Order: sequence, then C-alpha cells, then structure tokens
Amino acid sequence: MVITRQKHIRFDWAVKKMLRSKANFGILEGFLSELIKEDIKIIDILESEGNKESANDKTNRVDMLVKDSKDQLIIVEIQNTRELDYFYKILYNTSKVVTEHIRVGEPYKYVKKVITVSVIYFDLGQGQDYVYYGGTYFKGIHRNDTLELSETQKELFKRQTVTAIYPEHYIIKVNDFDDIAKDSLDEWVYFLKNSDIKDEFKAKGLAEAREKLKEINLPEEELPAYRHFLDQLRDEASAADTIRFESEYGKRKAREEGLAEGREEGVKEGLLQVAVALKQNGVAVDLIIKSTGLSKKEIENL
Repeated sequence: MVITRQKHIRFDWAVKKMLRSKANFGILEGFLSELIKEDIKIIDILESEGNKESANDKTNRVDMLVKDSKDQLIIVEIQNTRELDYFYKILYNTSKVVTEHIRVGEPYKYVKKVITVSVIYFDLGQGQDYVYYGGTYFKGIHRNDTLELSETQKELFKRQTVTAIYPEHYIIKVNDFDDIAKDSLDEWVYFLKNSDIKDEFKAKGLAEAREKLKEINLPEEELPAYRHFLDQLRDEASAADTIRFESEYGKRKAREEGLAEGREEGVKEGLLQVAVALKQNGVAVDLIIKSTGLSKKEIENL
C-alpha cells in the first residue's frame, strides 16, 4: 500500500494567518534560525504600515515584522508576482522600519538592527544561486583592509563588527531551487517551493510545521478563504505567464520581421551593385532592367 503524505498549506498563508500566534512562533523561529545561522527567539510580532491587513490586502504579498530576543527587527516578506524595482522596495521597507523605531531625540546608537528576509517566487536580477545575502562593510581603497569597530565602540554598541550595525538582507529565489535538499536550509526552501515536508527532513521548525501546517488541520471555516487564496495565486501566475509569452512572442515576431526586412534590403543592395557594374560596362538600360528588375529611374540615378 502506498502511503501519501498529507498536503501542507502554503507558507505565505501560514505567515498571514497562523504564524502570528505565539503558539506557532517555533515554526518561524526555526526558519529564521536556519537562514540567519543564529538561534532566533521571537519576542513579538509588531505591526507597521507594511504588514497591516486591510480590505484591499493583496494576496501576492505577505509581510511580517518580527522582534527577537536580541532586539533585532526582522522583516519577513513573501512576494509572488514580479516587481522589477523590488531591490528598491527592500531599501524602502528597511529605511521605514529604521525610522519608525527610534524615538525623537534618542542617540543614534539606539537605531535598531534590521534584517530583511525576502522569499520571492519570481525571477529577480541575474545570478545562479537561489539564496543571497547582502551586508554593509567598509573596504580600504588603498590598503584593502576592512574598517572595524574600536574596543570602546564594541562595548558601547554591543556589536563586534561594523556589518552587525547595518541592515542585512536575505533573498531566497524559490523557483531557482533544484528540489535537492543538501542541508537544513535547503529543507526549508524545499517546503517553501513545494508546500511539502519530507519525513526525513530535520531542520529546525519543520517538525512543528509538519504537524501544525497540514491542510487537513485548517478550521473548516477557513478552507473556503484558503481555496480562494490558491485560486488567486493561480490566476496571478497565469496572467504573468500570459504577459511573458506575449512579450516573448512580440519580440520574436519583431526580430523575424526585422530579419526579413534586412534580407530584402540586402537583396536590393546586391541588385544595385550589379546594375552599377553593368552600366559601367556599357550595357543598355533596357537590358539592365530585365536583368535586375530595377526601375529605369533607379538605374539612371546610379
């Protein structure tokens, strides 16, 4: 008898509806710990303008602002549809959280550490990997050394490096993952892509997710909304695929027409060159017309 694993709900729906509950913090803590390579302990889920739900809330984007035990603010955003300016969006969201969480008159040392985690289901930029990290450091242009904190600054800021002060960014390009889980982070990426947790997966948070995020465990009153959510995602994916196809088709047609036009221009140029040679050798215009198909006016103008 073949035993089929039960389906799990999509992670973006879980973030939107379930993982904001303290009872389920362990799932998100596991994911963030595997990604950031630190033991993340969530203290609270904060509300900002970026993660409040509204009647017009878009299903293609889900975000959450997390405060952890180290007083770090972690923006978790899941984006399904393509945005060419997404890099700017990360910058904007980071800047907004930084400015929202420092009081007027406070010293700069109280600027919060911000980490952004972007789980994206579209192609962004150019690169061969599927998990990217971005941080800030200062490199000497003459001596190639890295600018470090003084011992006094380390004591004051409770940070060991300059990079640890500035925002850090993680981007997971889910669709570029090859479905081969080589480590614990890959096990999470596999789940993000397939909404499936294999029995052998051992990454932090996945054991809890395996049980709590089973589709069968959704309250019956939530099932219609979840099904509608999935339908909307399919509609958005279909619309995006249609736009991509039409764009590629249009480019191909334009290229083919351009090549055809180029061939016609090339043939015409060749006939003109033949006509010039015949004319220089004293061949009668009528014969040149018959040989090349050019008009009398075209030949006379050569």
